[in-house]
Amino acid sequence: MLERIRIVLIGTSHPGNIGGTARAMHNMGLSDLALVAPRCEPLTADTVSRASGADHIVHGARTVESLEQAVGDATLVVGASARSRTLPWPMITPRALGERLPTELASPEARVALVFGREDSGLTNAELQRCHAHVHIPTNPDFSSLNLAAAVQVLAYECRQAWLGQQEPTAQAEVPPTQPLASHQELERYFEHLERTLVTIGFHDPATPRQLMARLRRFTLRARPERMELNILRGILTATEQQAERRE
Repeated sequence: MLERIRIVLIGTSHPGNIGGTARAMHNMGLSDLALVAPRCEPLTADTVSRASGADHIVHGARTVESLEQAVGDATLVVGASARSRTLPWPMITPRALGERLPTELASPEARVALVFGREDSGLTNAELQRCHAHVHIPTNPDFSSLNLAAAVQVLAYECRQAWLGQQEPTAQAEVPPTQPLASHQELERYFEHLERTLVTIGFHDPATPRQLMARLRRFTLRARPERMELNILRGILTATEQQAERRE
């Protein structure tokens, strides 16, 4: 289960934080690290020093240019968020996230990505809207600033607790989905198709979006569609486009 949990760091500006993240991951048995457009050299002496024996995770990390590349195969994407947003999104605690993992990863094809933003500004609204849910670490409100590696450590700990719970003889795993869930990449293709269709039939005007696509994203991601269900929806969109072309 732990092998199918990926830690994603976006726009990290300090190599020591990458090393600290690697150490936090190795402490809890995680090994899959992706770096999205880092704003520093990922592998430096400081990285290795902070990794403290976990530098093999940094050496094995995948560096990509976009969030989509980092989470394309993930069936659950959770963004770490420290602030409220104008458009409410499903928000869970680290403990609730851990409790969900055995079910989320019951299928061998399932992948979970935990996404962390920049040290100075966190995740953008656009990045958060590409997540199924947001996780918030309930820190002291009078001193809520949390180091990046420390935040990773908290979530990695909950991941390990979930895994340890599965090792208990009495643990009862929930029944996995009958069909594989749609991946992040498949969902993004669906959203592109959906927006194109809505524009075609005149329901959506990109010049005055009024958060339409953001709300449809929230609704769809909350539903956790299976791959087959998403294919059906895309088939409906294709038929709608064809009907619109015939009428024209």
